[in-house]
Amino acid sequence: MALVVVNVMPKPEILDPQGKAVTGALKRLGHHGFAVRQGKRFEIQVDGEITPARLDEIRQFAESVLANTVIENFEVVA
Repeated sequence: MALVVVNVMPKPEILDPQGKAVTGALKRLGHHGFAVRQGKRFEIQVDGEITPARLDEIRQFAESVLANTVIENFEVVA
């Protein structure tokens, strides 16, 4: 089985309250100079070989199911 990863992140102009909370916690713990943005990672196991057609299929369902493309960007990593 092959593995494909889909990373989904908020677009840069979208507020990220979870990332801000983590950034604030790091500062309170003495870790300065960091800014955190929180996203999602999906690991997809693919039966057989990863072909360009399979990657296109994954991109299609990532765009329609895994990511809200109004506020999120995604990348497919094979």
